[in-house]
Amino acid sequence: MTAVTPRQQLQMAYELAFHPARLNAAWNEWEQGATADPAFLRLTVDWALTLHQRLPEAPAASGRALRRLARYQATARLYRMPSMLRRFRERLGKSGKLPEEVPAWMVRDIGLPVFGRVPEARPRSP
Repeated sequence: MTAVTPRQQLQMAYELAFHPARLNAAWNEWEQGATADPAFLRLTVDWALTLHQRLPEAPAASGRALRRLARYQATARLYRMPSMLRRFRERLGKSGKLPEEVPAWMVRDIGLPVFGRVPEARPRSP
């Protein structure tokens, strides 16, 4: 597996937390034994579930990012995403206690893929 930057891992956590199709795909890959790094997946699922915790009171992030995260949290409840993540986390083997609120460093203005569309591969700039 190629090295993943913390930003890419946070993007993946947002997708697992708030994009039902992405969580379903990750779960299916894990059940089929196609996950290259189970420890990485376990940590990323922990991050994804952490994104469903209470919003920070005084984040060191922009208001726009905080509002987007709040919108994501509210929309995810329609799909029962927190419950699905908790079940997936249990199947992976819990890693420990989660924080009570989303850490400020995780509050970022991250966009998600559009439902029903496969993200196109972006050409790398030189």
